Amino acid sequence: MKLENLHIIIADDHPLFRNALRQALSGAFADTQWFEADSAEALQGLLEQGNTAYDLVLLDLQMPGSHGYSTLIHLRTHFPELPVVVISAHEDAMTISRAVHYGSAGFIPKSASMETLSEALTAVLYGDIWLPDNIELQEINEDATDQMAAKLADLTPQQYKVLQMFAEGLLNKQIAYDLGVSEATIKAHATAIFRKLGVRNRTQAVIALQQLEMEKVEL
Repeated sequence: MKLENLHIIIADDHPLFRNALRQALSGAFADTQWFEADSAEALQGLLEQGNTAYDLVLLDLQMPGSHGYSTLIHLRTHFPELPVVVISAHEDAMTISRAVHYGSAGFIPKSASMETLSEALTAVLYGDIWLPDNIELQEINEDATDQMAAKLADLTPQQYKVLQMFAEGLLNKQIAYDLGVSEATIKAHATAIFRKLGVRNRTQAVIALQQLEMEKVEL
């Protein structure tokens, strides 16, 4: 396999980081077309267009609209053939272990050198899993986070999008307008979301989604 004519998405909300990443990798991946997403919604929009066969997603876990591991879980469920590499300022063993547990093909700390980044992406594109040196993966026991991850994976892409909009505090009328559907359709989605997540209302659904968030990192 030659790493040519690649289509790679950089999903990160910092434009300077996206630009630096793309420029730094342009030498090692000369024939690559780069796509950018600054939020979970923008990333989902790219993937749903369906007119590009993407080879890789570089994913920041803390973009707007992304609650910790939620976007990673969604991608691995609905786009299982698309490798996802997490790039994060979180570098602790448990964060890395959970990312691998939820299907990440690699984990690259934002502090890594560009040489390391290039090496990592090459390994993943050839089908390997790449992790930082000296990282010992932790055992992931089934806890509340893991249980919620399994429930979240059961949501359809549209239900996941509605749940994200609940988390933004949007009303049913606003969500219906933004998605171009009726309020009745949003209410039906809400009912299905509550059933799948095992909750009774929007507030509980948002709290459940927040279980997948991580502690904030000082950058």
